[in-house]
Order: sequence, then C-alpha cells, then structure tokens
Amino acid sequence: MNKFEIDINNYKKITIAHLVLDYNGTLAKDGLLKEGVKALLPQLSKRFDVHVITADTFGSVHKQLEDFDVNVKVLETTEHTQEKAAFIQTLGTSHCVAVGNGNNDIAMLEAAELGIALIGDEGCATKTLFASDIVCHTIEDALELFTQPKRLIATLRR
Repeated sequence: MNKFEIDINNYKKITIAHLVLDYNGTLAKDGLLKEGVKALLPQLSKRFDVHVITADTFGSVHKQLEDFDVNVKVLETTEHTQEKAAFIQTLGTSHCVAVGNGNNDIAMLEAAELGIALIGDEGCATKTLFASDIVCHTIEDALELFTQPKRLIATLRR
C-alpha cells in the first residue's frame, strides 16, 4: 500500500493511502470521464489506491475507466449515503481522502480523514459543502492538491 504523508502546520499530520472519488458529477459529466482527469489518474494511481464509487447512473463507469489502475465500486443498495460511508470505513477512515459533490457524499466526506467537496458543472449540495474540509471548483483542482502538495498545505494550515 502506498502512503502519502504530509504535516500541515497547526492543522494536523495526515497519512493518506486511499483516494475515494465519486464518479458522476465529480470525475465524469453525463457518464463520460472528464479530459483533465485522464491525465491525472495515472499519476495518482502511483501514489494512492484510487477507488471510484458510483451508482453508475449512465452504465458507463467500467468502460470509461478500463484503461486506468483504479478500483471501481458500484453501489449495491438504494442507501447510497450509508453505503459510501461504510466503504470509507472498510478502508480505514484515517487513511482516506474522499471527493464528491452530492447529498449522497455527505457521510463519506465526514468519515474520511480529508473530505473535498466540488462545485463543478453540477454544483454542490449545500450540506455536502459544509461537511467538507476543502472546497474546489473543479476535479482537476482537487486532484492537483495531491500532485502539488504545497497547495494542500496553503489551504489547510492555520
């Protein structure tokens, strides 16, 4: 398991092994993977275990991600909020970053060591915004926090 460690001044030291990403509204728009994500996923897969969690509304997640070293988790119940949070718990909450934008991402962002909400093309549910540690405009901005970690420090230090 790869680990990413960072000590953020007057905030906390975090050790991240898992990057858990919502699919639609986060990595994809209308079921199609965003172009900027395609360039970032290979870099992130070298540093983290990358997990994509989705209801797969458009039935496209496996095809869209087949060329990437990521784990895909298609939700199995109708209780998406609880299922996403439970997934974070099975990975170990203290070693997870979670990224999402919808109401069903609230508990996942709260459970993760670091929760990132996206405004993005679909917007962001207000309660999800308040459940996050960081808010980013785009998925590329969120993912680049881990390719350019000084950005993460600048955002969270006190």
